Amino acid sequence: MHAEPPHRILVVDDDPTVTEVVTGYLRNAGFAVDTAADGHEALVCAANGRPDLLVLDLMLPGIDGIEVCRRLREGAEGAGGAAEAPAVIMLTARGEEEDRVLGLEVGADDYVTKPFSPRELVLRVQAVLRRRAASTSGAGAGVGSGALLSAGGLVVDTAARRAVRGGTELSLTTREFDLLVYLMRHPGRAVSREQLLRDVWDWEFGDLSTVTVHARRLRTKIEEDPANPTLIQTVWGLGYRFDSSAEKG
Repeated sequence: MHAEPPHRILVVDDDPTVTEVVTGYLRNAGFAVDTAADGHEALVCAANGRPDLLVLDLMLPGIDGIEVCRRLREGAEGAGGAAEAPAVIMLTARGEEEDRVLGLEVGADDYVTKPFSPRELVLRVQAVLRRRAASTSGAGAGVGSGALLSAGGLVVDTAARRAVRGGTELSLTTREFDLLVYLMRHPGRAVSREQLLRDVWDWEFGDLSTVTVHARRLRTKIEEDPANPTLIQTVWGLGYRFDSSAEKG
């Protein structure tokens, strides 16, 4: 019986000290690690090495981390779902909310603000990869029995991690997919952002804007009119509710 190959992580940071420390912690945790020092090199390494996850600094020379993340996501969408973009954990030296939100808007799965604990970063990496594996197997949080979900013109195969709308496969990030599955598993129920953070992100505490941004991104992909959503409805002061009765035309 052959052991599973280690997950491959690409660490992208122009600070050699940060790269060295993060690489050491990740390798000690059993990951295979490659490194890149700028955005151009990151895109080349991602294309050639096919990493499972990028630890990606926001502030990079040349192409910044936001643009790298955007191009990775657009590349996956352009492949028509044939290739899945790697997961992304964004590193930012600036703690302002707009930086965190911008990273999430372009498809980052998580973020860590510098200075950070390398041990915490390793735990975040493990959590994101665990979530992605659970999504693929259909065993993620909120994914109950039954692999096929259908509502409002959406068909979601939780086992294959595929979501189709109007005959077109959607390109969803790991978190977007899990959020959609969770909401579809609880139709008509008002779910708080705090609960979604616990059940979908496995976080006992965190920035609630993370949930807000992912809900907004998800709406752009599944709603006919994202500005006036019918499937993922906002419950003001609380969170969201999935309306399974909202049929698409």
